[in-house]
Amino acid sequence: MSKEASGAETHELFDYINNLQNASQVKEVLGDALNQETEERALPDNRQQLILDRIFNHSSSPEKKFKHRVLNWAKLAAAILLFILPGIYFLKYNKPKPTALTALTKPGPIDVQPGGNKAILTLGDGSHIVLDSAQNGLLAHQGKTKIVKSGNGHIAYNQTATGNTTAIYNTMTTPRGGKYDLQLADGTRVWLNASSSITYPIAFSGTERRVAITGEAYFEVAKNKAMPFKINVNGQQEVEVLGTHFNIMAYNDEAAVKTTLLEGSVKIVKNKLTSVLKPGQQAQLTADGKLSVTDDADINAVMAWKSGQTLFVNEDIKTIMRQVSRWYDIDVEYQGDMPTRLFTGGISRESNLSVLLKVLELNKIHFKMAGKKLIVTP
Repeated sequence: MSKEASGAETHELFDYINNLQNASQVKEVLGDALNQETEERALPDNRQQLILDRIFNHSSSPEKKFKHRVLNWAKLAAAILLFILPGIYFLKYNKPKPTALTALTKPGPIDVQPGGNKAILTLGDGSHIVLDSAQNGLLAHQGKTKIVKSGNGHIAYNQTATGNTTAIYNTMTTPRGGKYDLQLADGTRVWLNASSSITYPIAFSGTERRVAITGEAYFEVAKNKAMPFKINVNGQQEVEVLGTHFNIMAYNDEAAVKTTLLEGSVKIVKNKLTSVLKPGQQAQLTADGKLSVTDDADINAVMAWKSGQTLFVNEDIKTIMRQVSRWYDIDVEYQGDMPTRLFTGGISRESNLSVLLKVLELNKIHFKMAGKKLIVTP
């Protein structure tokens, strides 16, 4: 996705900034932007005040002169609004078009920290290892396989010997607000998003490699034509793989299980329904068992979570809030009728929740916190 507003969007922002009736609202938003406390972008207080004075100090100027001054500084104001807020690279909502930006509402401090590398590893004997607090290095020795944790949220299974081995299954589970990545014994890499799990053998043997997942996971499967890789998804469908890169999103609170292929080839199997995907395609399996394929999947949107972004493209507010709930480990409650308009935009996954909420508030969505519950009102 482009990190620049279109010409029409920029013109719309300039028009709003140039409207005298909006001066106080623009100043408030601009002041909030300039006051963001980040090491890379923080401005000294005197510099902030100078910028605001240059744009808004018009007490002794006639209205015409003020309009001219604001227009000349519109590009600066727009740039600050779009880029000073840390982690935000773009946000708009689609038709019906907005009438105007609104001032930031302030329901109180909503400063929820983002998620991070958190997961629990359940071994074949039922014991648990909390990975985010476990020391780096050897975690366990199971059969002929060593389980090793490195310092970057990564677990690897290393076989110390080959040959037949007793089937031992482990499960990695991420909570809300967690993510982790894993290297299986065959070299396959798996990245788990929040509220997800994968169950897998500590070593592969026989004629196929089988794992099971819930939630969302991205796979880079090691090639082995003699042992196809098969994934059970929520007990609802199977994905058959030879060697490929793909993402599966299978949260129970979403409308469909989505399998998106980046590279290689996969086959989706649901009872008697099958579909072989090509790169760039996405299979969608709905709760009523309907299987469809989209030819031009938005790969950037699909892979945003793995790339460190919370991204939404033409999504309604409830779809966005489901992402928010999973990554920031909060509950969401709606009060009143939610708007039907669609939003496109995103923030860095390292940003606090308040960064995203401030931008949504510009579009007449309001929030307040009650414990760990985020209350959303129109």
